[in-house]
Amino acid sequence: MTMFERLGFKWDRNAVPAGKTTSVERAVFRYKQSLAEFVYDASALEGNPFTYPEVQTLMEGVTVGGRKLSDQQQVQNLADAAKELFVLVKGNAFDLSKPVSDSLHKNIAKEEALEWGHFRGEGDEITMTPNVGLGAHGRHVPLDTLKGAPELNHVYQEGVAALKDDVAEPQERALAYFLFGALQQFYFDGNKRTARFMMNGVLMSNGLDAISISATRLQDFNEKMVRFYTAKDATEMMGFLIECQPKDAPTPKPATFSSPSM
Repeated sequence: MTMFERLGFKWDRNAVPAGKTTSVERAVFRYKQSLAEFVYDASALEGNPFTYPEVQTLMEGVTVGGRKLSDQQQVQNLADAAKELFVLVKGNAFDLSKPVSDSLHKNIAKEEALEWGHFRGEGDEITMTPNVGLGAHGRHVPLDTLKGAPELNHVYQEGVAALKDDVAEPQERALAYFLFGALQQFYFDGNKRTARFMMNGVLMSNGLDAISISATRLQDFNEKMVRFYTAKDATEMMGFLIECQPKDAPTPKPATFSSPSM
């Protein structure tokens, strides 16, 4: 099987730039400085009504009145996952693997997804298969949920192996992983969020800036994702993600990092 067949989609490999690599420390520093922004953007993409100041307040350990507990839970989940990713990359413990993805998903989808922290079929629910609404284009239906998730695990292993073996550039590998996770729907919910966190882990671990999709680009993101699901061509989405990457800024002074408080 070719790499594209193992992943389930294709893209124009000549259209993806290598990305400007600096250092892991710099990439992690910039991520830490923008942690509230990453959490806010991720929650806004899910339709969460929390404002940016409210996200900041919640991340500082202060509850926000007048909001649904479910919305607050979602923001807190994203904050916990963002801090976990920071610790993993800072400690050189991030890996493009199922255990890391499951661990991040356990934070991201806690009390929100039907089950969290494992693939569909690895828990109690073994019959329901989620799908992605595409409006006038119908629905994207992934592999069936089966007991033990044998097919999902096989696809995941094949896809990750293809990315590691055949995609030398970390930026291209990171972007492809996000779309791989979004397409295959390994979890009952939180697939795009989890895949974006994994994407950013790959980027920062290789000295590249993490990517946050601004809430102002929600419609653009959704429209391009629909075209990705229908055409199984990731070229446009990869270009969009690169557009969302932070522009160059002056290199910050060296700093001593400490794990963010939970």
